[in-house]
Amino acid sequence: MLAMLAGAGLAAVAAGYHSMAPGSQLYGRTFVRGAPESRQLALTFDDGPNDPWTARLLEVLERRQVRATFFMIGRFVRQKPALARQVAEAGHVIGNHTFTHPNLAFASGAAVERELSECERALADAVGDHSRLFRPPFGGRTPVALRQVRRHGLKTIMWRVSGFDWSAKSAAQIEHKIWPRLRGGDVILLHDGGHRQMGADRSCTVQAVDEVIVRAQEQGFSFVTVPEMMPLQAG
Repeated sequence: MLAMLAGAGLAAVAAGYHSMAPGSQLYGRTFVRGAPESRQLALTFDDGPNDPWTARLLEVLERRQVRATFFMIGRFVRQKPALARQVAEAGHVIGNHTFTHPNLAFASGAAVERELSECERALADAVGDHSRLFRPPFGGRTPVALRQVRRHGLKTIMWRVSGFDWSAKSAAQIEHKIWPRLRGGDVILLHDGGHRQMGADRSCTVQAVDEVIVRAQEQGFSFVTVPEMMPLQAG
């Protein structure tokens, strides 16, 4: 009996791990990184559009001539459609990050479908045509959730490197999280907003992005959008 309980406990832990681990492919294929030998990097930003920090980030990206991929929350797109359009008009890629940012590891198929559909409508109303990319909030997904994603014709995009900028107190902390792990083909997770409310302070992220771009380019890396990287996916 104890062995059975222990086995069930281990199975639950394993299931939880694979529903949240960015690199896990157990519940369905996702895009995690491009080819390591490519020397390409893809900057991705979640939880926008966020006033005023998304616009500040756009200034940095324009100055450095870098295009990135933004995964937007539908309810914030409804609040700031002009800011979402500004991202699109600057040449960046925009993807679906659900409408309210729930953890889909705990969502029913019907709930996932609503989140995806409402976000798609918000994006279509604000920016028109956009990518068929999707990033699950918190990275949470299950076979049920990924099935709904595929039904919507979306491709799930994860990441290999995170700046953990949602809790960082300085740009240096963000950079310290990124640099030790950085390799060619990496998708980098950062945030231009916060999922709880509009106006989340992302000043440290903006500063860190500027410094990361300069340092990476000096070391021979180039920056691309996720769709540009996907043809060079490892494996």
